[in-house]
Amino acid sequence: MTAAGGGPVGRARTRPAPTDAPAPATSETCDPSQCPCTSGTCTLSRVAAALSGSGAGSMSGQRTLRETEKAIATRLSAMSLDLPAMAAVSNIYRAAGAVRNHFERTVLAPHDLTWTGWVVLWVVWIWEEIEARHVAAEAGISKGTLTGVAGTLERKGLLARRTHPDDARRVLISLTPAGQRLMNRLFPLFNEQETLVVAPLSAQEVKVLTTALRKVVMGVEAPEGTSS
Repeated sequence: MTAAGGGPVGRARTRPAPTDAPAPATSETCDPSQCPCTSGTCTLSRVAAALSGSGAGSMSGQRTLRETEKAIATRLSAMSLDLPAMAAVSNIYRAAGAVRNHFERTVLAPHDLTWTGWVVLWVVWIWEEIEARHVAAEAGISKGTLTGVAGTLERKGLLARRTHPDDARRVLISLTPAGQRLMNRLFPLFNEQETLVVAPLSAQEVKVLTTALRKVVMGVEAPEGTSS
């Protein structure tokens, strides 16, 4: 069956497979001091290249830009964007994901712990016995998520829960002796990996990074109408 113009109808057009994909940043492909650059292999570089017209050809050329760059330019070119802010937030997000994955692979997996489970153990270890709602707030997770995580850790024999003596609606969480032993043994190994994570930075850069990230957190978490 053909359409009026002679072409087939009723058949879905096959979409070609993409030929490009984001690639991890390496010392050969990324200069952190130039972020966001237009020549890298990450998604942010693709955005910067598309907006600047320095991708695979001129913005006005016929079929000179790759499909994704055209799509990016179409979506974003009319917007007023702060690329340095985009670069900063994008790198915070990517760094957080990379660090989390690293710790789950190297330190936590041998003990069958997830990142969220580790954070819950850490909070309870530091505060000793603590209300469940405060654990959830400190860990940055919902109360529902905490219920599931705490249940898993309780079944592993690492956490104990009990009803608050003054209010049956409230729950107190503490580490068991096995949980205490695990944290005493595991945290030095965790800290070794923290040292490895910041190894590419100088001592001064570590201080600057710590201060800058703390300012970001305080600014985001500050109540509306107040300044950090």
